[in-house]
Amino acid sequence: MREAAGLEARGLKSPPILKGQDGEGSLQVHQSDDMKIEGAKVFAVYGKGGIGKSTTSSNLSAAFSKLGKKVLQIGCDPKHDSTFTLTGMLQPTVIDILKDVDFHAEELRPEDFVTQGYNGVQCIEAGGPPAGTGCGGYVVGQTVKLLKQHHLLEDTDVVLFDVLGDVVCGGFAAPLQHADRALIVTANDFDSIYAMNRIIAAVQAKSKNYNVRLAGCVANRSKNTDEVDRYCDVVGFKRIGHMPDVDAIRRSRLKKKTLFEMPDEEDIVQCRAEYIRLAQTLYAGTDPLAPAPLEDRDIFELLGFD
Repeated sequence: MREAAGLEARGLKSPPILKGQDGEGSLQVHQSDDMKIEGAKVFAVYGKGGIGKSTTSSNLSAAFSKLGKKVLQIGCDPKHDSTFTLTGMLQPTVIDILKDVDFHAEELRPEDFVTQGYNGVQCIEAGGPPAGTGCGGYVVGQTVKLLKQHHLLEDTDVVLFDVLGDVVCGGFAAPLQHADRALIVTANDFDSIYAMNRIIAAVQAKSKNYNVRLAGCVANRSKNTDEVDRYCDVVGFKRIGHMPDVDAIRRSRLKKKTLFEMPDEEDIVQCRAEYIRLAQTLYAGTDPLAPAPLEDRDIFELLGFD
């Protein structure tokens, strides 16, 4: 209702569409300059659904915190379980909380929508629109707006967006408007790499108008990395991490904990070390990558057949 009133006051029937500003043919509204996140290093984590983005994101946030950084993780999934292992619980979403106060954001306090998780990591679940309605981009925008209104981004070293699934629409590509680097989580199989190829195309489109660039990919839950590496060699991409398929990661989710809170078993210690190394690599700054994604026929020829 408030949006409708604002449009009426400006003599508009619908929000303005700025074609081309977010990639050729894009129908997504361009981000306002006053929504830019300044001061922090901003990362957006993408990958095929179910590939382990939330587990990767949460352990990476914990690793950043172990390096002494002040970290904020934003889950961008209606399932709102991104920060589950950091906080040990499912948090209410920003959208649900805003609905409870009839979208009067001035009535909210930071503790209403931010939960402190493991080792001081600040955790927010943006949530998503009801099924079949709305846009994920609006949800991300409202979350960032709320954070800026409460000055919660001013004393933060790292902001990490954990984003739903592979990018197929402008809405879930919205975190790329805020990010410095995009990190892709994949596995050593065709479907995961196919999704990675699409995500690379989405990031490349956004990079024409925003500062976001590709950092690289993490091979997750994979004994081998030969298929991932073969794809990266062809398109000019880079694998910057590898998490083997160890049962400790599954058990940590069941126990609602990050790997940094688990017993010092050999495989857990090794995985922690890899997350720390990855966090150090990302924070130090990665070279901006500009791979050339493959057409569907080409990626099938490369990976889809024996």
